[in-house]
Amino acid sequence: MSKKKRQQRKAASGAATSSAPEKKPIPFVPRPFAGLAAEEDLVAMAQIIPAATARVRLNEEHGGQEVQIVTLLPELAQGMKRADGEVLVALQTTMHSGDASRDVAAALLSTLELEEGKGLMMEGLPEPGERLQDVLDPDFEPQVSVRESFDFWLSEDQKDDANAVRAIEDAKDEIAPTVPVPGVEHAYWCRMNGKEFVRWVRGEDEDSFFNAFAKVHAARESALEEGADFIGAFRALGLAIPVWELNRGTEAEELTKPLQRLGERLDAALADDAPLDAAARRAKAGIISRQVNL
Repeated sequence: MSKKKRQQRKAASGAATSSAPEKKPIPFVPRPFAGLAAEEDLVAMAQIIPAATARVRLNEEHGGQEVQIVTLLPELAQGMKRADGEVLVALQTTMHSGDASRDVAAALLSTLELEEGKGLMMEGLPEPGERLQDVLDPDFEPQVSVRESFDFWLSEDQKDDANAVRAIEDAKDEIAPTVPVPGVEHAYWCRMNGKEFVRWVRGEDEDSFFNAFAKVHAARESALEEGADFIGAFRALGLAIPVWELNRGTEAEELTKPLQRLGERLDAALADDAPLDAAARRAKAGIISRQVNL
């Protein structure tokens, strides 16, 4: 190819590229589910619960129907309209912009338009637009259910399909047993690699939580009981999630009283607006520096 022709092709390619409209980036939102009634549950479903559903309702402007926000869908699909017309939209996907609320809302609105029995696999990120806060009915209390399997993928008719049931059973083997702690909101017990842990999604402002927890930790009162020690915390979608490793064999119902007592200590520390002393500052630095990924 001559030099002149190469230059002409490059110019034509550049013209075509420049004529294509650029997608507007989505602004970063550090706490994307703030203001939603189920903020802590949505964060837990996005980050620490393998299988769960949350039944929500659209506002009147968007039709007023009930749909399900779920943890995970087959092949990491963003959404699915089941054969019975039930709409499911996933939190655990490969699509991550700067605003998880916008991502989920975009997937939800697109899934509503699908034919029954189809899944949604979006290519690329959405542009700025409506968020869950704009789409959901704020007066509807979400109904969250932690599940032992992904059976919510199937309609009632599909539950008689041996191949579909087998696929659900195979996927179940990948689920780390996870259950909510009775009587303690947003605390979830789990068993992984033969060990038990509890993770507690906190709804306070991150810095407020870490200041309060630092006071508790500095006072050597952060353990749930002897042998059930605080091992670290991590940040997820604007909220803090502290983690404790439990005594071997501990079950979820055994954690109610210890977590409630710790909650009382935390409430007292949150109400104390005195600045951190030297011991608490050291404790906070240690807590933040040893973030866990669990």
